[in-house]
Amino acid sequence: MKFVIDPEHRSTLEKLAKSGMTPVLIAQRAQILLLKEQGKSASDIAGELGISRHTAELWIKKYRQRTPEDSLENLLSVSEGRGRKEEITGEARTWLISVACMKPKDLGYASETWTTSSLTKHIRSHAKEAGYERLSTITESGIYKILNKSNIKPFRIQYYCERRDPYFDQKMHNVLLVYKQLAMQFDEDGNLISYGDGQITHVLSYDEKPGIQAIANVAEDLMPSEENGVIKRDYEYKRFGTVSLLAGIDLQTGEAIPLVKDTHNSDDYIEFLKILDSKYPQGDKIRLILDNLSVHKSEKVQVYVASVPNRFEFVFTPKHASWLNLVEGFFSKMTKQVLKGIRVQTKDELVSRIYKYFEEINADPIVYKWSWHLDDIDPSEKVQVDALFENV
Repeated sequence: MKFVIDPEHRSTLEKLAKSGMTPVLIAQRAQILLLKEQGKSASDIAGELGISRHTAELWIKKYRQRTPEDSLENLLSVSEGRGRKEEITGEARTWLISVACMKPKDLGYASETWTTSSLTKHIRSHAKEAGYERLSTITESGIYKILNKSNIKPFRIQYYCERRDPYFDQKMHNVLLVYKQLAMQFDEDGNLISYGDGQITHVLSYDEKPGIQAIANVAEDLMPSEENGVIKRDYEYKRFGTVSLLAGIDLQTGEAIPLVKDTHNSDDYIEFLKILDSKYPQGDKIRLILDNLSVHKSEKVQVYVASVPNRFEFVFTPKHASWLNLVEGFFSKMTKQVLKGIRVQTKDELVSRIYKYFEEINADPIVYKWSWHLDDIDPSEKVQVDALFENV
């Protein structure tokens, strides 16, 4: 059957095919019909326009099967539900991101954070009522792409330390001043050349490490062999309780001073201070860098410090800034070398091995030093010690 275009359609099709303002798909469909009227086959049309033969046949068939009520505009347009979906508007993206930046629990769910699946389900369920119907069919990958483009990752938690101490900068400067003055007591080779002029001040970095678990195996470890190159351990274990380590690092000699107790209360802290009092010559100052734990400023501690006047000086790190305390590096090293994976038969064995570790460390002590942000510190400043436990 010969393909014939209605005369009133021909001029419109020719304009659509030639105009640079015509959408590409509409112009392509007009060209299909015009070329078919010229007697070309669907295969020839496909080759000339760079489309599939099926596409050419589809639009030829549509034109042939038109009804008198069908307008040319409707014939050439994309029917509803077919072709490329409507673009997601900027407002819709903004709404999606705003939902992603809320916690699921604030929207009535049990979860603390979203998963891509749960976020997609929520967006699809509530998009229409929010006025963004296009989002009711969005896929998980579509949501991920939108969030990724805005660098939003509501599926992850990254921890930070908020500055809740109004005197953070002042206290940090004070701690760094102590480290700067210490650095000047060493020569270029790292050898201690002076404790300072006049009265000697011994500087220690102090902290507690509570909750060290005494754990025993229920079966012997299987040591590495040719068949298994790693230590193999039964999953079951026994608990014997925990101990707390109170420790100070002498920042001039590198000596580590331990005290292991079942608790870490005011009495334990006072016991540690008494160890320091007996260790260093009378008349010398003992300056401790430590955190703001309430135990360190308790009434019992104040009474003891008052009983040994001019003996102790305290330099407190800012709240939530324990990373300024050098002993934290020592604790990290100790965890990796001894405490990680430790197994004992009794709590006493755990205590004994902790003390043994300190003996090994002190046989070849390492002086811990701080270097961050020391260039801007004037070592001639006076360290603001907190001997009276005032909240400065």
